[in-house]
Amino acid sequence: MKRISFVYACVAVATLFSSVLFTLNAKAQTTDKSAYLFAYFTGNGPAKEAIRFALSDDGYSYKALNNNEPVLNTEAISVTGGVRDPHILRGEDGKTVYMVATDMQVAKYGWGPNHGLVMMKSTDLIHWDAHQVNVPETFAKFKEANRVWAPQTIYDKKVKKYMLYWSMRFGEGEDIIYYAYANKDFSGLETAPKQLFFSPDKKACIDGDIIFKDGKYHLFYKTEGSGKGIKKAVSSKLTSGYVAQDKYLQQTTDPVEGAGIFKHHDGKYILMYDVYTKGRYQFTESDDLENFKVIDQKVSMDFQPRHGTVMAVTKDEAARLTKYWDTLGSFKSPVQPLAKSSEHNPVLKGFYADPEIIYAKKTGLYYLYPTSDGFTGWAGTYFKTFSSPDLKNWKDEGLILNLPEQVSWANRNAWAPTITEKKVKGKYKYYYYYTAAQKIGVAVAEHPTGPFKDSGKPLIADKPAGIKGGQEIDPDVFTDPVSGKSYLYWGNGYLAAVLLKPDMISIDLSTLNIITPDKTFREGAEVFYRKGKYYFMWSENDTRSEDYRVRYGTSDSPLGKIKIAENNLILSKHPEKGIYGTGHNSVIQVPGTDDWYIVYHRFAVPHGIKMGDAAGYHREVCIDKLEFDAAGNITKVIPTLEGIR
Repeated sequence: MKRISFVYACVAVATLFSSVLFTLNAKAQTTDKSAYLFAYFTGNGPAKEAIRFALSDDGYSYKALNNNEPVLNTEAISVTGGVRDPHILRGEDGKTVYMVATDMQVAKYGWGPNHGLVMMKSTDLIHWDAHQVNVPETFAKFKEANRVWAPQTIYDKKVKKYMLYWSMRFGEGEDIIYYAYANKDFSGLETAPKQLFFSPDKKACIDGDIIFKDGKYHLFYKTEGSGKGIKKAVSSKLTSGYVAQDKYLQQTTDPVEGAGIFKHHDGKYILMYDVYTKGRYQFTESDDLENFKVIDQKVSMDFQPRHGTVMAVTKDEAARLTKYWDTLGSFKSPVQPLAKSSEHNPVLKGFYADPEIIYAKKTGLYYLYPTSDGFTGWAGTYFKTFSSPDLKNWKDEGLILNLPEQVSWANRNAWAPTITEKKVKGKYKYYYYYTAAQKIGVAVAEHPTGPFKDSGKPLIADKPAGIKGGQEIDPDVFTDPVSGKSYLYWGNGYLAAVLLKPDMISIDLSTLNIITPDKTFREGAEVFYRKGKYYFMWSENDTRSEDYRVRYGTSDSPLGKIKIAENNLILSKHPEKGIYGTGHNSVIQVPGTDDWYIVYHRFAVPHGIKMGDAAGYHREVCIDKLEFDAAGNITKVIPTLEGIR
């Protein structure tokens, strides 16, 4: 067992004052804990195996704190550099909060063996004292244990101690739920583990969660080896006598795990769980802990959790957390940043996709224009932009176009924008082409960050003649440095190209040409010019596929025909790094140089688990170097976790 204690050289007076007030006035605070704190992790990729917090004022609508970034320094609190399955519990004194988690980094070490858990406590929900426990090293009897998973904590009123329980495995045997008591300062275990639950079919059981109701302890658990669902066992004693009920409680036919049960302030019980093969969470509700119904229609989250738990908090506590983890600011940590200064991928915090990038001569800055992602079915309705002086550090410039408020002809599916800078009568203008309701519109501004004004009607609303399938989406705008003319490209399943008229908000239909390169073309066209060649890039496969990837060809004209390069697959997944779905890119040249970069989106999902649709709704924007050989061929891009340096 190794103790890690956070000691700060400097503590802001305001933060210290807030903490002292909290301790002194804990009993004076309202007992109406009507807000809710959700502790969770997000996946198996780098920095995803870390503790995050979200708040809700009603138990149904949750907003991530700290821009959905970790609230604890994972490297400092764990042995493996990863923590998963956080469980959070309020102590009996009303002011101390306890949290435990699995010490495990699947992204780096795979699914085992792992041997430890992390024990944490706090009196302000912001600063945490953390301790690492290696079960095989602490207890000789358990030296052969090779899995220590999903710890939870409950207070045993009979012995007046906090009890931890978790699943543990030996060799290739079944996972069994054990328990042990924490020592007085919650820095380790003072008793050897004992078996808590004896499964009637002697199959694996993991992810236990206990709640007390009407004199009974209800243990929810996952049947890992048979059925992969959630069952319940009931006992009148906390540490023994659990009788399993032969009934699955999840309200889906998909495999689930990570049961989390809590009592809502209205008296109902909420059972939530991770539908891990589909990349989504499900919430259910019950009056009696026996019969549950789905309440997903009442639930909203601006993040995608994996295995987490919910604890009731007071409104004062929620306000303090919100103030500290200012979601409008940059990533903030009570210890130190999680990422090294050289790590930049993903370059934006949060879910974004389909990135377009330009360098604005007016401001001397780079700007990213992505799809706002994280919405089931790609249901976003607004666009944002981000600025940077160096392609590494990005500032959120806020909302630039909101469909329901600013666009009369569409109010849904805000996707895949593109933009160009033009000098008109001595002044710079910015023409922003975007997808809305499977049509393409255009908005105009005098600054890269807006305000943008929509033209009032779609620029592209119908399929080109002869085209029967696909969608009118994914515009790309290209201004030819040779002729000065601007062209618009779009299409899904086909690639159309047309000359834009000088007003930039209408097209010359006489120039419309279908230039689909080959059967690999799906969508996401990108056109640029280098050393006498016009380069055409596109994405292959569906954006929900782990094999979403980028190919390219070249042409002697902005309107094609496109010649397919010999080795034209230049960006694809990198599973050993947890990188999947690399596609829908744009390209930027550093002004005055022959340095080029590719900007694209990707998603990371748990290793060994089937991809689900939700992965394609939760994408992140990355930037890597784009290079050419002596003949002008694009060399293969290796997607990185570090980004550009």
